[in-house]
Amino acid sequence: MNVRARVERGVGITGGVFAVDTDTTVLNGLHRIKSKQRILFGTPQSGSDGVSAVSGPGAEVIGSEGDRIIDAVRAAKGFAETDAFMVLCGAAGSTGSKIASLLTQKLKERHFEKPVYNLIVLPFEDEVTTGEATFHNTATCLKSAYAVADAIFLIDNQKYAEKDASVKDELAKLNASVVELFYEMLCAGEETRRAYIGSKLLDAGDIIQTLRGWSVIGQGKVPIPRWGLTSIGKGHFREKVGEAGRGTQVLDTAISKLSLKCNPADARRALYLLAAPAGEMSVELMGGLGTSVKEIAPAAIIRGGDYPRGRDSLSITIVLSEFPNLPQVAQYLMKAPAVVTPEIAPSPVPMVAGPSAQPETQHSDEQADKPEDSV
Repeated sequence: MNVRARVERGVGITGGVFAVDTDTTVLNGLHRIKSKQRILFGTPQSGSDGVSAVSGPGAEVIGSEGDRIIDAVRAAKGFAETDAFMVLCGAAGSTGSKIASLLTQKLKERHFEKPVYNLIVLPFEDEVTTGEATFHNTATCLKSAYAVADAIFLIDNQKYAEKDASVKDELAKLNASVVELFYEMLCAGEETRRAYIGSKLLDAGDIIQTLRGWSVIGQGKVPIPRWGLTSIGKGHFREKVGEAGRGTQVLDTAISKLSLKCNPADARRALYLLAAPAGEMSVELMGGLGTSVKEIAPAAIIRGGDYPRGRDSLSITIVLSEFPNLPQVAQYLMKAPAVVTPEIAPSPVPMVAGPSAQPETQHSDEQADKPEDSV
């Protein structure tokens, strides 16, 4: 995705990307990641099957070799300009389910001034029903991640799966679908050319202010007719109807495609980004979107922005964050109380602590208390 951003838009959106595993075979299969960015850790006893069927030895492994991983991250070319870290893993896996939270804690200890987020992919339904280890690993992963991460994006594999697709093609499409959700949002804050900087810029500061606890992300996209919205004539009734209709349509699509089933009204924070050609965005469209998002998440502090990019489509990326609870998470934590215990010592400060943890009272349209960007 970073290569794509540089080619298409001339911006870099990642300071460094690393693959960490105990399995040599898995790392060797990652052709798009350079060898120096593949980190093999663990002892020969780990073998080719990871640390174990049920996460366990991971704590010992990360304890002895975690600093080596952190040092590799610090040596990344874009490290100094990095605004935050994100640790991604599959919740059901034997390695990621344990290592993610431990690595998150190490990053927070070494770089307390930057938030550390997790992206956790939940297992398929058949994996949960047929494997006790899968359920145990997922419950442990969720519990330990919540104890240390500043925010956790949750991805439901089942939402993106196609029943008739081959396994190899399906996994590649799933991965592509997940990273695509973040593309516009990460590019918007890195633009340097005036023509592509929105009138209401959404950048790293807005993202950091929004993300807390359990979070979901979704994206909707609709094509723009070849004749465009503005070709009818400025202020024309049909033009206004077309704008409003497309805005509502694309927002509804984004909500329907959220990465995890949830009730948007429960979110305490929200962020949305409209991306479209500059000529296809208007004050009315942005105002209508803001009102619609407020109706969807009435209890949330809302931040929004526009991004004048693209040629033939209008898209909205929406993030809902700080859910007090999520049913799909609760089923793991409630059904396995005996195995879901804190795997690591809690942080000395609450999970929401960070550069933006102070109570916020400003209206969603105000820009008060916005931290300085490092970009």
